[in-house]
Amino acid sequence: MKQNLLGRMTPDCGSIWAEFDCENFGIFSMPIAVISDIHSNLDALQAVLADIDQRGVDQIICLGDVVGYGPEPAACLDLVIEQCSVCLMGNHDYAVLYEPCNFNIGAESACYWTRKKLEAEKDAVLRDRRWDFLGAMATKHVIQSDIARQGEMVFVHGSPRRPINEYVFPDDVCSNPGKLHLLFERFGRLCFVGHTHVPGVFFDTPDFYGTEELENEYPLSDSYKALINVGSIGQPRDRDNRASYVVVDEEKATFIRVPYDVDAVIKKMCAIGEIDEYLASRLRDGR
Repeated sequence: MKQNLLGRMTPDCGSIWAEFDCENFGIFSMPIAVISDIHSNLDALQAVLADIDQRGVDQIICLGDVVGYGPEPAACLDLVIEQCSVCLMGNHDYAVLYEPCNFNIGAESACYWTRKKLEAEKDAVLRDRRWDFLGAMATKHVIQSDIARQGEMVFVHGSPRRPINEYVFPDDVCSNPGKLHLLFERFGRLCFVGHTHVPGVFFDTPDFYGTEELENEYPLSDSYKALINVGSIGQPRDRDNRASYVVVDEEKATFIRVPYDVDAVIKKMCAIGEIDEYLASRLRDGR
């Protein structure tokens, strides 16, 4: 453990998992909206929350990375605090609260700017509420369902093995099938993840189906396990710049895309010197 510039005790990168061995368990009514990787993109978050409200969905689980990259971290934190039943810790939330681990220079710079922005809040109550919220984030949430095709549903940011920062890429199906087999041993029926910003469904065969192949819907099954990536609200990377999230009910998981004013967000980001322009321009192409 070491102390960062804010006086917070920081686990070494190699020991994150020992320090953050915390889980939440809960009972939720269906349907549930599952969102992830907001990355301080307020315009995208507001558009998604409006879409969720229009669909009459009351329960929202956020898989983390509320902050990082984007221009409006405080407002995004405030909305998540107000609207989400559960919010888990992502690697960018961890980085802002403690220290970035293995970040590229652009991501690291945005992380330090985000921290400075949150610390600059003059309202002490608001400032402390945001930091307390970040510090209280669990790394895993579990819902036990009596419905066979749901069973145990696990929610994490990265993977069921390393919840904060392990990536599960579509290419792992071919390049690292053993990794996928090990991940599938760590949950019951369903596992929801984010982190890669690429939505789709993994199976333990192993296989991966993108949202176009699924026609944006995965029917839940009591015969198969599935690891479902819900995509990203604030920085999609599947060549579709619309915000991505999932609604899960007793029968299926539905992938939903929501348009928002991408150019407005790019303009906000380009006005901030500490945020790399590449982080802004990639939003236009969804990459």
